[in-house]
Amino acid sequence: MCTAVVKKLNDLFAGLPMTIIGGLFLLASFVLPRIGVPEGAYLAWVCVVICGFPLLYLSVWRLIYNKGISKISSALLITIAMIAALLIGDLFAAGEVAFIMEIGAILEEKTTERARKGLKNLISMVPETAKLVVDGEEKIVPIGDVKKGDIIRIIPGETVPVDGIIVSGRTSVDQSTMTGESLPVDKDVGDSVYSGTINRFGSVDIEATKTGENSSLQKLVKMVEDADNNQAPTQRIADKWASWLVPIASLIAVAAYFVTNDIVRAVTVLVVFCPCALVLATPTAIIAAIGQATKHGVIIKSGEALEKMGSVNIVAFDKTGTLTFGTLEVSDIRSFGDISSDELLIIAASSEKRSEHPLGKAIVSKAASDGIKLRETSSFEMIAGMGVSASIDGTQYHLGNEKLMAAKGLTLGSDVSDYLMRSASEGKATILIADDNSIIGAISMSDVIRPDSRDMICELEEMDVRTVLLTGDRKETADYFAQKIGITEVRSKLLPEEKVSNIVSLKENGKVCMIGDGVNDAPALKTADVGVAMGAMGSDIAVDAADVALMTDDISKVPYLKWLSNSTVTTIKVAITISMCINFVAIVASVLGLLNPTTGAIVHNAGSCFVVLLAALLYDRKYPKDKKKLKGSGNNNSGDVSPTPQ
Repeated sequence: MCTAVVKKLNDLFAGLPMTIIGGLFLLASFVLPRIGVPEGAYLAWVCVVICGFPLLYLSVWRLIYNKGISKISSALLITIAMIAALLIGDLFAAGEVAFIMEIGAILEEKTTERARKGLKNLISMVPETAKLVVDGEEKIVPIGDVKKGDIIRIIPGETVPVDGIIVSGRTSVDQSTMTGESLPVDKDVGDSVYSGTINRFGSVDIEATKTGENSSLQKLVKMVEDADNNQAPTQRIADKWASWLVPIASLIAVAAYFVTNDIVRAVTVLVVFCPCALVLATPTAIIAAIGQATKHGVIIKSGEALEKMGSVNIVAFDKTGTLTFGTLEVSDIRSFGDISSDELLIIAASSEKRSEHPLGKAIVSKAASDGIKLRETSSFEMIAGMGVSASIDGTQYHLGNEKLMAAKGLTLGSDVSDYLMRSASEGKATILIADDNSIIGAISMSDVIRPDSRDMICELEEMDVRTVLLTGDRKETADYFAQKIGITEVRSKLLPEEKVSNIVSLKENGKVCMIGDGVNDAPALKTADVGVAMGAMGSDIAVDAADVALMTDDISKVPYLKWLSNSTVTTIKVAITISMCINFVAIVASVLGLLNPTTGAIVHNAGSCFVVLLAALLYDRKYPKDKKKLKGSGNNNSGDVSPTPQ
C-alpha cells in the first residue's frame, strides 16, 4: 500500500506541470529576498519537494533493483548534493540542482517517445470471418474456427484469411502486403496464397495450409512486435558517467572538508559536481536537431535513432516506392508487322479501358496523356491471370501474357521471344497484342527511378557508407535496376522474413539503416538499428514501424540525415567537454572557498545554459550539400526498373 502511494506521488511530481510550478517557486525564492522579503527564501522548499522527490525515488529504486555498477546513477549524485545543501540550510542550491535535473529528464523523455499504432493497423488487416465450403455449400465462420485442410472460398475484393493452396479457380492476387510487389500476381490451381493479401479478379477456392499464429500475416505481426521489444533504449550518458562521477565527487568533497574543516566547501563541491550539463547536453541537442529535421520534411521519432544514425555505415534500400516512384509508365511500344506504334497504342488503350489491372491502367493513362481518342469496343472479356479480349471495328484483339497467346493458339516468333527476354532482363512488364491470326505488337511498362536516387547513392559512398539493395524482384530485374542506380550489392527474391535475416547478417558488420515504404518492410525497419520510411506514399504501418519518416519522400534527405546525426553527436560531445571544464574550474574554486553552494549552483547553472545555447545553434546549422560535384552522378536518372517491385 505504501509503495503504491509513493509511486503515485512520484508520477504526480515528475510531470511537466508540477515541474513548472516548482521552477516558479524557485525563481520566487531567489527574487523575493533581494527585494526586501527574506521569508521568500523558504519558497524554495516547494521546488525541493516537487523536483527532489522524483530524484530521491529514482536513486533509491536503482539502488534496490539495479545490478552492479548500474546502482550508481546521476540521480544518486544529485540527490546527495541536494540533501547536503539542505543540511547546511542552502535551500536555493538544493532546489536549483533538483529543478535542472528534472527539466533534463522531461526533455529526454519527450525525445524518446515512439509511435506504436502500426502494430494495431497490421493486426486489423486480418479478416474476422471466412467462407468455409462444406459439401459445396458456403458457411461463414469465425477466422479462429478455420483448420488446416479446410476449403475456403475467396471472391474478388476479399482479403485472403489464411495461407493456402488454390484447389479451383484462377485469379490475380495483390501481394504487396507480404512481398511489396506493386502488380497483382497471377495465380492458378496449385499456387500458394498468403493471408493478408487481396484477391483482385477471379473467385477461387483454397485449401488452408497455415492458420492462426502460423499464418504469414500473423508471423509478420510477430516479427514487428519482437523487433520492437528488442530495441532497448539508449542508456543516458549521465548515468554512464555516474559510476565514476559519484565516488570522485564524494572523495573530493570529503577531502575538502578534512583539509579545510569547512562543511560549506564540501557541499559546494557536491553542488558544482552535479551532472546537470550532462543531463541537458543530449536531450537539448537532439530536440534542436529534430526541430531542424522537421523543417526539412524529416520526422525523427526518437533521440536514440538520431544518435545511432551517426554511426551507421550500411544503408539497405527497399526498391519500389523508395528508390523508385512505384508507378508504372509505358516505356516501349514495339510493332511486329506493318502496324504503327500509334495504332498499337490506340488498340491497346481502347481494349484495356474497362480493365482494372494496373498494366491496363498504365496503357490507358499513356493514351490520355498523348491526347489519343479511344475507339468503341464490344465483346470485352477479362481472363483472370492472362489478360483481356475485345472487339474493335469487327476485329477481335487479345492483350495479355504468353499464356493467353497459347490459349488462343498463337505461337511466339523468334523476334517476339527475343523482345520478351530483353524486356524481362531490363525489369519491364510486357503485354502482347494479337488479333485472331498473329501477334502484332507489344507494349512494355516500367517503374521510374527517382531523379535524386543515383546522386544520393554517390553521396553516401563519399561518406564511406556501404549501400545494399534488398528486393523481392527476380535476380535479373534487381541487377538491372541496381546497375542503373549505382548499387553494387544486391539481394533479390526476398520475402519479409528473409529481409529481416539479411538485416541481421548485415548488422554483424556494422550499424545498419533500412529504408522502405511497404507493410512488408515493417519487420526489417524495426530490426535495423535505424528504420527510415517514405512517409508521403509509404504505408502507415511502415511509417509507424520506422524511427524516421521522410514526409516529402525526398530520398536525397538520407545523406542529410546522416550529416545531421554526426553534427548532433559532435555538438553533444563538445557541450559535455566544455561544461566539464567549467565544472572543474568551479570545483577548484569551491575547494579554495571562492564559491558557496548558492554561487556554485549559479556557476554550474551557467554551464547548463551554455549547453542549451550550443544546442540552439544546431537548429539553424546549414547542410553543406553544395560542397563539390559528386563523381559519377548523372542527370539521366529516370530509368526502367521492375514493374513487380519490392
